[in-house]
Amino acid sequence: MALETQEQPDAAPKGGAQRGGSGIPGGRRKQRVSMADVAKLAGVSSQTVSRVANGHPGVIGSTREHVLAAMRELGYRPNSAARALRYGQFNTIGVILFSLASTGNSRTVEAIATHAAAEGYATTLIPIDVPTQDNVLGAFTRMGELAVDAVIVIMEIHLLDAGTVALPPGVHVVVVDSDAGDRYSVVDTDQADGARRAVHHLLGLGHRTVWHVTGPQSSYAGQRRTEAWRAALEEAGRPVPPPLHGDWSADSGYAAGLALADEPDCTAVFASNDQMALGLLRAFHERGRSVPGQISVVGFDDIPDSAHFVPPLTTVHQDFAEVGRRCVQRVLRQIREGQASEPGTDLVPAHLVTRSSTAPPPQDAPPGRTVPGPWPRG
Repeated sequence: MALETQEQPDAAPKGGAQRGGSGIPGGRRKQRVSMADVAKLAGVSSQTVSRVANGHPGVIGSTREHVLAAMRELGYRPNSAARALRYGQFNTIGVILFSLASTGNSRTVEAIATHAAAEGYATTLIPIDVPTQDNVLGAFTRMGELAVDAVIVIMEIHLLDAGTVALPPGVHVVVVDSDAGDRYSVVDTDQADGARRAVHHLLGLGHRTVWHVTGPQSSYAGQRRTEAWRAALEEAGRPVPPPLHGDWSADSGYAAGLALADEPDCTAVFASNDQMALGLLRAFHERGRSVPGQISVVGFDDIPDSAHFVPPLTTVHQDFAEVGRRCVQRVLRQIREGQASEPGTDLVPAHLVTRSSTAPPPQDAPPGRTVPGPWPRG
């Protein structure tokens, strides 16, 4: 059996004087501590030491403690790199993404790291500043150098959908936030259903139509929410107001709110995320348009602070923890079964959280036609 070793720092032998700054007579450096050294001190076989070092079951508790005590006394640490090369597994999952600035990306990365750690895997993160084919392939090359077992790609920008970027074949990979389930294994929130729930809620309260503040045009999630907003209004036979374009920031929501405050027919707004909804609330407050007395507002994400907005925000809840968990489970299945990425999309349900920012329209507003129901509840 090959022995895994880890070179240890210099240490003076017990009872000996330090010489040459090395702590070893004659200035010789201390030899590396091996499993055989641990086995000799513990009075067990090297195979038993290996099983303890690798966390394998089948070693009785007292023997395991005896071996661990010998490891501590000798300063031995298992060589994880040698073990990884032997078994062809590094217990590391790589994450490639274009931005950590958005709520969805940062919380998804947090969930991936948490669930990976629970499975005994470390996480390596590589951000890409400009989303091009060369940069994506370069990130995969770097992941190979860092010896990861699989890669999760958070594609906030829908390059995969347009065919601009292709992932290397034969790699264990899961993609988040992309309409590429025909080619890759994809995990995502059900963006369209979440947006429909927001629109149906507002129409069900009696609003004639729903205005919309979009996410960035380059965002797949934002695009899906906008498409679902438009489709829900058309299916209900309602007018579709021109959307106002935002960039996920509260500043862009504030700018949209100043414009919408001057629209006398605007009684309901669906913002594509909670930060832009926060900007809307401020703009409406400054312009004297009460929420929800004159204008109702719905956001998307259900960030922790949304329950503390003034008024508390009605919003669509995304389960980022579940998205992260499913990503990790999918790549681990690929690793354990030795398979490449299987095409298919796994949608995590979204649901509406109703708070105080929505209400029926004011009595002097243009009447809205009653919307058939009941709408599905989250």
